[in-house]
Amino acid sequence: ITEVLQNAVEENGLFYAVDPASKGTCTIGGNLAENSGGPRAVKYGVTKDWVLNLQVVLADGQVIETGANTLKNSTGYNLTALMVGSEGTLGVITRATLKLLPLPKFSALMFVPFRNVSDACRTVSEIFLSGETPSALEFMESDAMVMTQEFTGNKEILLDPDDEAYLLIEVDGANEEEIMPQCERILSVLELQSAGEVLFAQSSDEKDKLWFLRRRVGEAVKASSIYKEEDTVVPRARLPQLMSAVKSLGDEYGFRSICYGHAGDGNLHINILRDDLSEEMWAEVLPVAIRKLFTEVVALGGTLS
Repeated sequence: ITEVLQNAVEENGLFYAVDPASKGTCTIGGNLAENSGGPRAVKYGVTKDWVLNLQVVLADGQVIETGANTLKNSTGYNLTALMVGSEGTLGVITRATLKLLPLPKFSALMFVPFRNVSDACRTVSEIFLSGETPSALEFMESDAMVMTQEFTGNKEILLDPDDEAYLLIEVDGANEEEIMPQCERILSVLELQSAGEVLFAQSSDEKDKLWFLRRRVGEAVKASSIYKEEDTVVPRARLPQLMSAVKSLGDEYGFRSICYGHAGDGNLHINILRDDLSEEMWAEVLPVAIRKLFTEVVALGGTLS
């Protein structure tokens, strides 16, 4: 289990940076097969960036190593990167040598409301244009947060019904002195982008509660309705256009969507809810809308996950 590995290395003052939202249930083997990302990918990258070497059994039974247990390995083809994300089609991974970092000892977490979804999406790229690189930058529509609070019963975070979206912004570092200056610079950007009152997590308990809600969004959506999840990625600056396209298609085809994701990567999870749509609409008409969505994603310079 990915979280088991994270906790084990943390006890030794070390840090495995890949942090899938499902870290409590997903496995390292699955992460390797899928090239998993997660909230921290914006600063630390995805699974492929943290693998030095793999032992793989090929279809004919041959056992190979794809790399070396060294930080530098520039000899020959990059078979490690080829295997990560190959979903078992090229071989069975039986051992992995992963990179670790010193554990970042300090972090700060901000929960930021926006009256307008477009403002929230636009703010993502503005933060990076300012020169800051958060360790996580997550986007949630207000409906996603409300649904998750109802699902978990955790309503300690007060939500304003007039807010349309939220950003969850984390910064980390080895020294406490470097954290607050980062937060102050990000706050300056937020003020220029019409953000509401920022909630600073004052303790590890408050941080855990905010991350708990973010990590349970997917489960909350699954519990509320039959759904289709589409996973899209666009350049960060194109997130407002992507959100606009999703909602326009929803108006055109009569479906409701819940959007959230790793906005720092330009990654948006689009969950289309069945609700009371007819079987004909769900099985025959909705695929037409999804094809239009994918076409728009590609036109924005994006890709499909």
